[in-house]
Amino acid sequence: MGVVQARMEAALQRFLPATDIVPERLHRAMRYSVLGGGKRVRPLLAFAAGELAGADPARVEVVAAAVEMIHAYSLVHDDMPCMDNDILRRGKPTCHVEFDEATALLVGDALQPLAFQIMAEHVIADSSVEQIEMLKILALASGSRGMAGGQALDLAGVGKSLSLPELEFMHIHKTGALIRAAVVLGARCGHGLDAQEHGRLERYAKTIGLAFQVVDDVLDCDASTATLGKTAGKDAAQEKPTYVSILGLARARALAEELRAEARAALSSFGAPAARLRELADFIVLRKF
Repeated sequence: MGVVQARMEAALQRFLPATDIVPERLHRAMRYSVLGGGKRVRPLLAFAAGELAGADPARVEVVAAAVEMIHAYSLVHDDMPCMDNDILRRGKPTCHVEFDEATALLVGDALQPLAFQIMAEHVIADSSVEQIEMLKILALASGSRGMAGGQALDLAGVGKSLSLPELEFMHIHKTGALIRAAVVLGARCGHGLDAQEHGRLERYAKTIGLAFQVVDDVLDCDASTATLGKTAGKDAAQEKPTYVSILGLARARALAEELRAEARAALSSFGAPAARLRELADFIVLRKF
């Protein structure tokens, strides 16, 4: 994983505007928000899926960076006072604390189109039709029917009692949509999978996306702020419905293990080429931060 994480750090360094380009402050804030932190789970998934599909790593690098920029912008906005009002992210002050609220808003506004710009100006597919489809996949995963819509449902659910299916629907969009996009786009950079194999890969991605959120909810409950690099216990403090609040801590942990098993089962027909995807399923569920 370390090799991919280092490669992504270098790629993001290249793709982000330099701090000596006007407007310098905005570009400093963009780099502050993206570089030097995070697990890079979505790029790791993109590279693992790309490896399974025989993709050129240079293509995967572009889509992985694009997905990570969308993810970073969502964190910047999520931390703002009008959303979760958080002061700590990845072990350092959140963007609006380090800079200001207006700059943080603009960081998200700038990172989102930059993601689509780099996907549009690099060759990431064998045909223009396929490349446009990949842009559409990321757009859908990012918008009102994906991540942004899930965030709207999250805000609407504060202080309310949701059923488990309602909670899952919210997180399939808020967290899962971008994780699924990372896997799907990584695989689409290659050409080694048929329609059924793409379907199994999407099942893996959907399952592991839910598992990621279940584990996040567990960690928010029983890990420290120092370990997480973000404020622990904020879900309970803000009266947000979570897998822990609905199921209890023990059952939430068990659900994460069940989802891990389902994700690995979806990969059963791929054999050795899916080893990295299996490892990432384990990492996502067994992580402590």
